[in-house]
Amino acid sequence: MRLPSFSPTLVAFAAFAAFQLSPESASAADWPQFRGPDRSDHSPDKGLLKEWPEGGPKRLWLYEDAGIGYSGPAIVGGTLYTMGARDGKEMVIALDAKSGKEKWSAEVSGSVYENNWGDGPRATPTVSNGGVFAMGARGDLVALRADNGEKIWSVSMTEDLGGSVPGWGYCESVLVDGDQVICTPGGKEGAIAALDRKSGEVLWRSKGLEDGAQYSSVIAADHAGKRQYIQLFMGTLAGVDAKSGELLWRSDWGGKTAVIPTPIYTDGKVYISSGYGVGCKLVELSGGNEVSDVWQNKVMTNHHGGVILAGDHLYGYSDGGGLVCQDLKSGEEVWGERGEVKKGAIHYADGMLYFIEEDRANVILAEATPAGYKERGRFKLDPQTKLRKPSGRIWTHPVVLDGKLYLRDQDLIYCYDVNG
Repeated sequence: MRLPSFSPTLVAFAAFAAFQLSPESASAADWPQFRGPDRSDHSPDKGLLKEWPEGGPKRLWLYEDAGIGYSGPAIVGGTLYTMGARDGKEMVIALDAKSGKEKWSAEVSGSVYENNWGDGPRATPTVSNGGVFAMGARGDLVALRADNGEKIWSVSMTEDLGGSVPGWGYCESVLVDGDQVICTPGGKEGAIAALDRKSGEVLWRSKGLEDGAQYSSVIAADHAGKRQYIQLFMGTLAGVDAKSGELLWRSDWGGKTAVIPTPIYTDGKVYISSGYGVGCKLVELSGGNEVSDVWQNKVMTNHHGGVILAGDHLYGYSDGGGLVCQDLKSGEEVWGERGEVKKGAIHYADGMLYFIEEDRANVILAEATPAGYKERGRFKLDPQTKLRKPSGRIWTHPVVLDGKLYLRDQDLIYCYDVNG
């Protein structure tokens, strides 16, 4: 296996110390990765607007050079990190979160992934302890200094780790857990890999788990006194030991074409959903990691755009069912809004759902309540990109942090004031 490529900064003590001790380290009020600190997609914000004025909240800034791609924002220490393809390269781009002005950009890959649904990177960078960890759509994973974008190391999911690029490109937003960077190259050498955060060297590969990479991102869970990583594959939902990669449990899944939404772990149970008519299910883990199905149905057939757990209820867009509220314990539909809301991506903040429609570009505010669909505002995203391919849509998930709503449509990143 080819060793990871290293920047000279790794051997320079001063740069190494900066990588370890940079002030760009995540705090409780940051959004350091895809779906937030614990990957629940719950914003930490409180005191937000409960109703929007006609025309929507005030736009604070618009950045117009994010390039092509679907990468979302990671926001740490006042800096917004995302990815985009510009000038034939996939890049990490750092912006000032207050003004939208670019701070720096750094190369992830010297070639741009292309397909009919949209070119460029899909993943969201992960920020941890002064480092930015970002996966390009061809499987190039880089570690950069958060303060200036200088490369520390890089690893290829294909050339170094024996994986294969899935049909729509690598979409995973890597998980950084302590000193481990967890990624999913897929393949016979072990579907999940743990890399050393400082060097990129392989620490372990999952044992007994050789599925090909799909489009979901790993989550971490503490269950029965042991930490584990949970990932969804086409035919498998699985948990592996966080220290060794040993397979702890697996459950069969009938995924078709692509499985995308991130699993949800809560109180010894794991919830998953997939599109293409597959549906959703809840499994329960015993203290000894024996797994059993609690229920399985098609109430939530979430293609992409995510599912949110708030209290005992799940919220997300179900193909054929509209925006759905689903009871976690029983799996039954509580309500479904099939007329006012079309397919899109969802986010949760301060008791409210933030939703963006992929086709119509409507941004919607609604209450996260099992009492029924209660809309509290909407506006149409304007301007919209001119770079989107005919088969492409608005697929970047909304994020709310520090009283601001961040949205993206390819090269355009928007920031709105939603503070109450």
